[in-house]
Amino acid sequence: MATGEIRESTDAAGLAALISRAGAETGGRGLPPVERWNPPFCGDIDMEIRADGTWFYMGTPIGRAPLVRLFSTVLRRDEDGKTYLVTPVEKVGIRVVDAPFLAVEMNVSGEGAAQVLTFRTNVGDVVGAGPEHPLRFVIAGGNSELKPYLLVRGRLEALVSRAVMYDLVALGETVDIDGVPMFAVRSGGMVFPVMPAAELDALSR
Repeated sequence: MATGEIRESTDAAGLAALISRAGAETGGRGLPPVERWNPPFCGDIDMEIRADGTWFYMGTPIGRAPLVRLFSTVLRRDEDGKTYLVTPVEKVGIRVVDAPFLAVEMNVSGEGAAQVLTFRTNVGDVVGAGPEHPLRFVIAGGNSELKPYLLVRGRLEALVSRAVMYDLVALGETVDIDGVPMFAVRSGGMVFPVMPAAELDALSR
């Protein structure tokens, strides 16, 4: 087996079993109903989703896209703010550096109030921003980096990649919200504020 892939050896036997159970729950039936399951917590495993969307197990990147997609379908973020892999019989904690998904492509259809922004994530989800899948915007870090997030399902979000973020911001317009001029984007009949227009003007200088 090539270096960089997970080896289903003794040290990964638990992961192999988890893969098997996750596969049994997702095989050919779309997304499993993880929100309805209430299995016992079985501890944390050494799995991490990095900020660029790459999944790691025991410090090794998981290079097999179908395996990452499989795990993504049994992800759940609970009220405690932690992210878990969930099957009907177990719940194990994993680490997420930023968001569990990355929005890597955007399609624009319609205009004005009828405009819909549809995003594709790195694990194959296709989601149209709107009432059930809102966008939110965060200004982070000392460099005032703009970071858009899209709610994909449950409490799981996708960070909009930098390249897609530029295309998204290019669609922005100034909209009056509660008497305040806001720079915002439209999708699915909703207006999603990015920042006050005055702050945008200050950043542009």
